[in-house]
Amino acid sequence: MVPLSLLVAACAPSTHPRGGVAPLPPPYDLVISGGRIVDGTGAPWFYGDLAIRGDRIARVAPAGLLRDVPARERIEARGMVVSPGFIDIQGQSGGSFLFGDGRDVSKVTQGITTEILGEGGTPAPANQRTVGDISRLPPARQAIVREFMTPRGFSRWLEAMERHGTSPNVGSFLGAATVREYVKGMALGEPTPAEVDTMRAVVRRAMEDGALGVASALIYPPGNFAGTAELIEMARAMAPYGGVYITHMRSEADQLLEAIDEAIRIGREGGVPVEIYHLKAGGLRNWPKAAQAIAKIDSARVAGLDVQANMYPYVAGGTGLSSCLPPWAAADDKLLDNLRDPAMRSKIRSEVMQQTTDWENLCQLATPDGVLVLGLLKPENQVHAGKRLSEIATAVGKDWLETVMDLLVSEEQRIGTIYFMMSEDNVKLQLRQPWLKFGTDAGGTDPDSARGLTHPRAYGTYPRILGKYVREEGVLTLEDAVRKATSAVATRLSIQDRVKNHCIAASGESLLACRHFIQYKAEGKEVRSRI
Repeated sequence: MVPLSLLVAACAPSTHPRGGVAPLPPPYDLVISGGRIVDGTGAPWFYGDLAIRGDRIARVAPAGLLRDVPARERIEARGMVVSPGFIDIQGQSGGSFLFGDGRDVSKVTQGITTEILGEGGTPAPANQRTVGDISRLPPARQAIVREFMTPRGFSRWLEAMERHGTSPNVGSFLGAATVREYVKGMALGEPTPAEVDTMRAVVRRAMEDGALGVASALIYPPGNFAGTAELIEMARAMAPYGGVYITHMRSEADQLLEAIDEAIRIGREGGVPVEIYHLKAGGLRNWPKAAQAIAKIDSARVAGLDVQANMYPYVAGGTGLSSCLPPWAAADDKLLDNLRDPAMRSKIRSEVMQQTTDWENLCQLATPDGVLVLGLLKPENQVHAGKRLSEIATAVGKDWLETVMDLLVSEEQRIGTIYFMMSEDNVKLQLRQPWLKFGTDAGGTDPDSARGLTHPRAYGTYPRILGKYVREEGVLTLEDAVRKATSAVATRLSIQDRVKNHCIAASGESLLACRHFIQYKAEGKEVRSRI
């Protein structure tokens, strides 16, 4: 979200406002009066009035100055806080925005007005390798997906979400795994020079279509099949467009520091800024590495490398139960076939119990007592939903690994799971860092229609930050929290000076939220990001 201070400068009575935009004169559609304005820059709050016309903040003035101006509607905001809307830098609501409930209820009720997609994979651009057997989809979806199977597929995807309708503004990175799968499918191995050329072209076209950069997720197949050199080439392709390399690193545990080194190298050699998704030190034995990770990022920044990070405010992460198995088991999209084959199942078991290759063994890091299984869909498995893996294993009379493999075969899907791996002290330490931002790493849901369990971050990321860590524990100030939720993200994504805004009201210590639509320029061309 653009910092409200830019809007203050643009709308305040000044002969030389920032950006050269004068405040709009009355009449206004809405005037919000007397609230405490926290403008997103980190500056102290102040009492003020805010005027809106159409989808733009027309003026910000000291409290009381807009009491008599003509307005169709007024909101008395005394006792409330007025803020830019929050930008969720790691949203996962893409499926809902394309085919489901675009209202994004659990996000907008947190104050999120912009959701950024793209971690690891995106639905577009698409081809036969990424889509597979398109006939398995309902006819209406087939028609939509076929639109993505064009050179301008990324743009077609953004347009499809726009047509479907969403409550928040939406932007996206291009998934690095999508780029690889577009060229190599689910196959292991390094790309050939010709395949690298195709990868570069895919990245360039997506950037021209409005991608914010390239996003990798290097613990999941096929994303983790990509080597460092491959990712550097993607970074070089997006660099002329001002793209950001954002990454779920190859390790957030035993190889955390080495993974940061890899991310820094990709940024340095690719010539792009680096953003680390959900920074954490997973597993008790790795908790001391959090301070070292922060020091490594600080050192890189001192050396002139633009490296930053974001996080969610919980000691538990969430991903698939399939992440308890080595990624190579899913090569060529054959995870379920391999789990059904006795010889391959035995090989997978040996690797999990005595790891010989580099991968993030989440069940070992969290321990079976720290693995909470949520996303069970089959009626026969519902009795286990919401239970710890250790409990389920005891109930079925098998060890935890056999239980994992059996559930995956039975469910035929990744099975949403929560992993308790992090330290509360490290959460607080990270929240204080000046280069830190926030993201939910969750899809939006509607509590009225939700049928399954989910990580609380889908509903509570920003309320937890503002309630627990700002109001109750004073880990960071309200002004700093709002900055990290708004202007810090806008600046990171280079969208801060190219917005049209409007605000909505909330009560108590909730925050008034602003929406925006972005247009920005890359390499001399105007490109669109549906934000």
